[in-house]
Amino acid sequence: MWGGGDHKLITGYVLKADVKHYFETVDHKILLDIIKRKVKCYKTIWLISNILNNYKSEIKRKGMPLGNLTSQFFANTYLNELDQFVKHNLKARYYIRYVDDFAILHKYKRPLEKYKKKINDFLKDELLLELHPGKSKIIRLKQGINFLGQRIFYYHKLIRKTNLRKMQRKLDSYKREYDMTLIDYDKIFEFLQGWCAYAKHANTYKLRNNLSKKIELYFPRAVSTIEINRLLKNSKKEKKIN
Repeated sequence: MWGGGDHKLITGYVLKADVKHYFETVDHKILLDIIKRKVKCYKTIWLISNILNNYKSEIKRKGMPLGNLTSQFFANTYLNELDQFVKHNLKARYYIRYVDDFAILHKYKRPLEKYKKKINDFLKDELLLELHPGKSKIIRLKQGINFLGQRIFYYHKLIRKTNLRKMQRKLDSYKREYDMTLIDYDKIFEFLQGWCAYAKHANTYKLRNNLSKKIELYFPRAVSTIEINRLLKNSKKEKKIN
């Protein structure tokens, strides 16, 4: 069953997978061939080729640097081939991908097992990639899915504990720098804005309330209660799970 008010009735499965060492193994020739299907300008292709060749990797004509805006675009262009394969060949109905991290949902486990093998064969044959063996698994939906730093359940989403610890370490580091007058509060506020914008996509009502108290304690002279409330934008209508 897919619906209903009781999560115990959910019997669906998800293939949660990612590509092994993706950014390090993108093949330049294959990528350029894909781009050339749409881009006919010689100068543009020459520029893209030079951007790719500027990256020094262990294997010649392989890989892209993490963080570059061009790398993000090229990464999605490369795996658009996978998107089209999943959509048109496998005809998977429920598929979502973010860079090299993707998930396919199905009511039954057996079709996902077939999908996994066919996807791995396609990646190896067409893109010279492969699924990460340790991170590509089929699990029950009721167990929750780790995706984009959140643990996603059928009716709610939580921030993963590793991400919460990372945020706390960053905040503690900023506090030390702030106390030593190495940075001003504007930089901290910018960090909090970005983190809260991300956290609001999960059920984090209580978490953000606790964070507001911590901010007041850490930076009593730099921030007002009104400013904190505007930053966190807590709503009483939110589900108070975390």
